Amino acid sequence: MSNIDKLPPRPSYPAIPYGRVHFKGIRQEGALYVDKTRFLHDLENHRYAFLIRPRRFGKSCWISVLESYYGRHEADAFDAVFHGTDIGRAATPNHSRHVVLWFDFSAFNNALETLERNFENYCRIMFEDALAWHPDLFPHDVAERLCAEPTINHKLMALFDHCQRHAIPLCILIDEYDNFANTIFAERSTDAYHSFANGGFYRSFFATLKAGAEMDSVERLFVTGVLPVTIDEVSSGFNIGTNISLMPEFNELLGFTEAEVREVLEMYRDLGVFNQDVEEVLGLMGEWYNGYRFSEDAENVVYNTDMVLFYLYHSLPNKRGPRRLIDVNVRIDYTKLRHLLLTERRLNGNFDLLGQAASGARIDCELAESFPLAELTLRENFLSLMHCFGLLSIQDADGGVASLGVPNQTVRQLLYGHLRDAFRDTGTFHPDFLEFHGLTRRMAQHGEWRPFVDALAKGVRERTGIRDYLQGEKVVQSFLAAYLSIAGYFVLHTEAELGKGYADLLAVPLTARFTTMRHGFVIELKYLGRGQDESRISALGEQAENQLRGYLADKRLREQHPDIEFTGLALVFRGWELAHAAEVGTGLATGEDA
Repeated sequence: MSNIDKLPPRPSYPAIPYGRVHFKGIRQEGALYVDKTRFLHDLENHRYAFLIRPRRFGKSCWISVLESYYGRHEADAFDAVFHGTDIGRAATPNHSRHVVLWFDFSAFNNALETLERNFENYCRIMFEDALAWHPDLFPHDVAERLCAEPTINHKLMALFDHCQRHAIPLCILIDEYDNFANTIFAERSTDAYHSFANGGFYRSFFATLKAGAEMDSVERLFVTGVLPVTIDEVSSGFNIGTNISLMPEFNELLGFTEAEVREVLEMYRDLGVFNQDVEEVLGLMGEWYNGYRFSEDAENVVYNTDMVLFYLYHSLPNKRGPRRLIDVNVRIDYTKLRHLLLTERRLNGNFDLLGQAASGARIDCELAESFPLAELTLRENFLSLMHCFGLLSIQDADGGVASLGVPNQTVRQLLYGHLRDAFRDTGTFHPDFLEFHGLTRRMAQHGEWRPFVDALAKGVRERTGIRDYLQGEKVVQSFLAAYLSIAGYFVLHTEAELGKGYADLLAVPLTARFTTMRHGFVIELKYLGRGQDESRISALGEQAENQLRGYLADKRLREQHPDIEFTGLALVFRGWELAHAAEVGTGLATGEDA
């Protein structure tokens, strides 16, 4: 038997390209591709464009689409690769006519000490590779002369001059343009970042690109990143690009609409390889992966690309789905936020905004397209930054002011994690995580809530640093949720509409992953300032318990979660102290003072 005979049969359905970014390979192998090529028509109106989107949203794959579309060296594969796509049916005159230079600035080590040398080496390799694809345009002697220039800026200027004289159109693609800039800022200092952005090689690189554009050698340029900070820092070097990130016509360029997700699920169901209920999965995905809106004027929200592919990758053929609903690859490194949340190792106003968002609050903000690093900690810029990260998304807009909120459960869980990290980082509150894992498990599996509440209250009493922070009902709510979510046993809903009111927290066990956990909680919080009359504690507790009876009587709660036994928890805080804790069942309340 030959080695070919031993190979497993090729799947009879389009493979899920989870973690893959090369469009040509995806298409040639017949893997799943949700067609976004229609956006090329609008993109042609912007010769030099910047696009900012959160991590794992499909930016690199889109860059690969552009390479396949504009690249002269991809002309022979054009019909096969774009067959059946929108742009394949109505291609523009610009397809397959450019020499493409593709730079991925996440592809090399970004240590500060060796950054410039690594940058030069990487760019040299990509430069030489681009010329090698076109020996008819760059014969050996020409390529040798261009590559002999001492730096990437000299190489590019020599290339631009050659292309201008020989009418050779260039397309430059830059992926993750802000990658090492943000790493320097997060891991080093603001001074190091300023030295990098305002100093030499990076700013000069963009100034060189600008010169190429002014010479009409660079006919098209497309740049992607996560954060818009560096745009302002290098703008004097390259100030002719259009930031298309907030334009409504590009809201759905990356990410999937609900209609697209439904179509994919139904396709795999009809192929006989997806045996989950489509409507149930749409509901689950909608809660965990949907909710991103990048323009105030956009009508639709979109699902995170990576999250949808992650779920499908673990569902085919005919599997239950991923054991964990959150793909670790979408998590945002806390170090990228640390400097923004702390001032002299103390939690600042940005941390408070993060807590407000996690607790379900809507925050009004006029989104900024870009901003200099020196103004990053300003409230409006920090909120715009959270929008770029995908931690906040546009919920509504009125008069140019966006109302931002958490887009989905995945992001809410990430925010709770960032809150815990910040508490730990400042030494404000650092409980035993292993202990709290066990306590929340007892809550979800056995309904034993008291040990968790007691441990949290004890930890606050023993850590004086947390006391100044726990002021106000919303702050206490976000603090409680941050530690209730520590093990991921619960799906938390803030301001859940129940019984003609809004419960502060609804904790539903994640039965899709933990099938034996059947205890949920409806939590109502009341807050009394340290200087207020202590005699009000009892009345506030009674008020909370009465509200909980109404919430628990809501028929929708039983209809949506028929197998869950819900308990109401009335918690009254006086300052940082838990002053009252009571349980309310579906019948009688069994309360006691804390």
